[in-house]
Amino acid sequence: MKHLLVVLTVLGTSFAASSQQKWSLEQCVEYAIENNISVKQADVQARMDRLTLDQSKAALFPAANSQHNMGYQFGRSIDPTSNQFTTNEILLANHSINVNVDLFNWFRKRNTVAANGFAYEASAAKFDKARNDVALNVANAYLAVLLSNEQINAASVQLQQSREQRDNIKKQVLTGALPELNLAEMETQLANDSATLIGARTDYRLRLLQLQALLNLDAAAVFNIQAPPVDSIPVEPLSELEPAVVFNAALANLPQQKINELNVKAAAKNAQVAKAAMYPSLGLAGGLDAKYSNAQKLIPNAYKTGIVPIGIVALNGADYPVSSIGPQTYPISFKKGNYFNQLSANFSQNLGIGLSIPIFNGNQARTNWKKAKLNVEVQELLLEQDAQTLKQDIYQAHTNAVAAIEKFHAAQIAVASAQKAYDFARKRFDVGLLKPIDLITNQNNLFKAKINMLSARYDYVFKLKLLEFYKGYGIKLHR
Repeated sequence: MKHLLVVLTVLGTSFAASSQQKWSLEQCVEYAIENNISVKQADVQARMDRLTLDQSKAALFPAANSQHNMGYQFGRSIDPTSNQFTTNEILLANHSINVNVDLFNWFRKRNTVAANGFAYEASAAKFDKARNDVALNVANAYLAVLLSNEQINAASVQLQQSREQRDNIKKQVLTGALPELNLAEMETQLANDSATLIGARTDYRLRLLQLQALLNLDAAAVFNIQAPPVDSIPVEPLSELEPAVVFNAALANLPQQKINELNVKAAAKNAQVAKAAMYPSLGLAGGLDAKYSNAQKLIPNAYKTGIVPIGIVALNGADYPVSSIGPQTYPISFKKGNYFNQLSANFSQNLGIGLSIPIFNGNQARTNWKKAKLNVEVQELLLEQDAQTLKQDIYQAHTNAVAAIEKFHAAQIAVASAQKAYDFARKRFDVGLLKPIDLITNQNNLFKAKINMLSARYDYVFKLKLLEFYKGYGIKLHR
């Protein structure tokens, strides 16, 4: 029992340690790519399109089918082995193998293979796009959690300062140096700072839950992330992220552009497939067939050629034999018509060539061809539209990045000014030249300035990361 308790204790400690492990951005992205439902759906669709491509390649080979039928026949019918009418009950069987070969069909099958090949490549690119989208969303959520963590730290510092000031004022109130109103004002500020810290922690937890949802993690699971300082997050200089350069790189690297280009190619091949349906097609067919019938008891196994008597004619009271005109081949001996003997005796072969010419089918083939050509135009317009949207998004992202950096610099100046104002106010308060409410105002101004600077910093980091993503650098939070 003691050993069991020791083992359970060790396992519990190991599990707790592993459950408390903090996730890096790379771990989050890798886990999301492996477990996110959208990525899995894209992967399944790509595999389905691969099967469609393989099937169209297999369709290039001749088609072969084997049929085996058995039945019971009664009433007036035809014996399939003798081709004679009969009223006997017959047990019959038929075995056949048929082969069909397309000799020429205006490259319909080859173009189908090409179209399915482009469709599969597009699906593979969609899978890459799903992975990229998840990585970008995870990075955005990750940075939001980091910002919330920084806000918790700032709120904690603010609360600690308010607590120290409250304690200092309380001592002065007890000695009669300050009125109780000052203590009440500081108690109010302390309560507000406590509420701010609670709100920051709640926001942090909610953002963690949003990140867990992107990772497809159970919301009840213990989860936390690494919190690298924002100063350590590498970003490309804005001069290296000019919108024209980023746009050209995005056209070459982003999966969406590849998807659209491949869809255009697939649509063009499908148009050729639809056009082939308006022209004649040539095919070759052949087969082997064998039959059995229990009505066929005997099978001829030897033949003779000669004059065959076919009957007697009575003339003037005398009978005269009547024979065939010319020699004929007729059986002279028989063997038992069992199952395998009949299959051998009734074995037949066929070979033929066929030409199919479409004449009129309600204009269906021509209409399908016209629709296929219009679909090419649709895909080309979609390619152009997505390129325009991408360019618009990149230029807008660059403008937002410039504004975010300028906003961050302005926030830095605001923090420096607010810090200077608070330091002066604190000195005046310490010597009794400033009311607590004025000190609280300066303290709140400094706190808001710090929060605004943190938000501005994370905002410009993400906007630069977005430009890096468009350029094809991926998402990283370390060098």
